[in-house]
Formats: sequence, structure tokens, C-alpha cells
Amino acid sequence: MTAISKLVRDNILHLKPYSCARSEYRGEASVFLDANENPMNAPYNRYPDPLQEELKKKIAGIKNVRPSQIMLGVGSDEPIDLVIRIFCEPGENNIVAIDPTYGMYQVCADINNVEYRKVLLNRDYTLDAERLLNATDGRTKLLFLCSPNNPTGNLLNRNEIRKILNGFDGIIVMDEAYIDFSSEPSWLEELDERPNMVVMQTFSKAWGLASVRCGMAFASEEITGFFNRVKYPYNINTLTQKFVAEQLDHEDRKDRWVKMLLEQRGLLVEKLGVLPFVERIYPSDANFLLVKVPDADEIYHKLVDRGVIIRNRNAISLCLGCLRITVGAAEENEILINELKQL
Repeated sequence: MTAISKLVRDNILHLKPYSCARSEYRGEASVFLDANENPMNAPYNRYPDPLQEELKKKIAGIKNVRPSQIMLGVGSDEPIDLVIRIFCEPGENNIVAIDPTYGMYQVCADINNVEYRKVLLNRDYTLDAERLLNATDGRTKLLFLCSPNNPTGNLLNRNEIRKILNGFDGIIVMDEAYIDFSSEPSWLEELDERPNMVVMQTFSKAWGLASVRCGMAFASEEITGFFNRVKYPYNINTLTQKFVAEQLDHEDRKDRWVKMLLEQRGLLVEKLGVLPFVERIYPSDANFLLVKVPDADEIYHKLVDRGVIIRNRNAISLCLGCLRITVGAAEENEILINELKQL
């Protein structure tokens, strides 16, 4: 594969990053007169750890990676934007991604003025590695894969992904936001073998921390080094760092929530399946279901009028007539089914 340094934008490769006060020393100190902070209102008067070292140590123990292989962002959207800014020259390089998939990949590409090439999945939402690779050229720097995919809910075939990992010399971003709901292992297991792979996960889904906005990107130390060079110095605040660290002490609770949601997903499939207007429920490895109906727009608006909010995916590629339904708590799912029965 191409050396990472050859893939990085030239200006980023030679960038002298901002040196914040808290990154210029290591160890313990009792007097802080370096960052123009107010000495009152401790501990919130102090700038947060710019590299989130204590939090990364806890995450590393759970994910079986090294702390230096972790970049923490404001949700997954920050590392998505950063990886484009690090590797893609605006107006020159391009990105290839599956379609349909998570919409922020294209939004970030458009913001950065980077061409975004969509490659349709098969009709059954499976991945064709050859078609994806054929869409790349000498100016392709990034390739985005979301597995389990959003909005389709399915895992992408592991053998097809491996063909892409072995056949593409640029940076491959594996978005695993929903991996906790899947029976297959994470690609983190191959992180050390894949220096051009970035694996993204999040605390928003299985951990129930969407409002906290903390996402994880795992990669080689070389890539995380560029992440740290380009990201804003204090991107993860002290409150978030402490709160997420506390939540990590309750991994068993997260596991219970995942088990409950998987049980509810199965029940939701059963109850949706007997409704006369439900044409198809697509297999899901996530915490949501993609459901095909005769008139998605009409059903969506009727549910909105009844105070039940789902996602209308009717206008998305290959999703004509489809609604995306998040698996909720038992009582929420029951309200949804009862409202659907009255349509």
C-alpha cells in the first residue's frame, strides 16, 4: 500500500500545529499560571486535557487497542470531517462510498469541496467490491464503508470488504456506529494489520450517550498523529471526558441495554410483519429496521400527526417506499404498533 505520508495533503504534512498550554508539559503540577485561566471555580476553570489521556486509557482497555490508536471527536462527524481535511485536496481528490449510506460523508465532502462518488449497493443492499474498486482512480484518497449500514441496517459481506481492504491503496474508513448490535466482530481486530484503515465507533447508540457527543476513531499511531495535529486543541470538554469515563465503569449495563434492544427488535419484526400494508422488513444488524410500505410519505405524515416520529427514507437511493424505524423501549414500540393498526 501507499505510505500514509504520501497520502496526506502537503500542507497538512508540513503543518505546525497550535501548541496549547496543557500540551507543553507532562507530570504533576500544583500551580498553573500558563493558560490565562481564572484561578476561581475549580475544576471547571481549567482547560481540559487536549489528548484525553485518562479517558483513552479506559477505552483502550475495553476495546483492546493502545491509547495512542484512539482519536476522540465530537460525535463521529468530527473524525469524518477531519479525515477528509487531512487526506483530500479540495478540487483535486475524490472520495468513493457506497450508496445508500450515512449522509454526513457527502455533506463533509461537499463542505470541503471534494468530489464524492456514489456506488450503488446491489438491490438486496449487498456490497460489490469490484464495482466499488472500479469507481476509484489515481485521485481517490478515501473510501467510506458503513457496516452495519445506515439506513439499510445490514452488515456488509466480510469477504467483499476484505477485497476492498486488499485492493485499495488509499484510506479506508470503516464506520461501525452500530457494531454493538451485530453478532460479527469489529474490524478493530485487524487494526494493527491495516495501517490504512480507520475504524469509527460511537457512544451515541449502544451506550445511550447521543447528547454527550463523543465519538471514537481508531487507527495507526501515524494517522492518529495527524488527527491530533489538525483537530481543535480542546475539542472534548472536561465534563464530557469525566462523564464518559464514569459510564465506562458500567459496561454491564450497556450490555443489558443491547440485549433488551435486540429482544425488542425481534418483537417489532413480528408485530410489523402481520400488518397488511407492510410489504417487507429488511434484515437488520442494527438498532433499527428498514420497512417497505406502499406509501411511505402518507404513513410517515400520519404518524407525525399522532406524535410518533420515525424516519422517511423514501427519497433515498434503493429505498423507495421505505421507512426507518428505531427500536425503542417496549412501551414506545407498542404505541407505534397501535398507531399503525389504526391507519
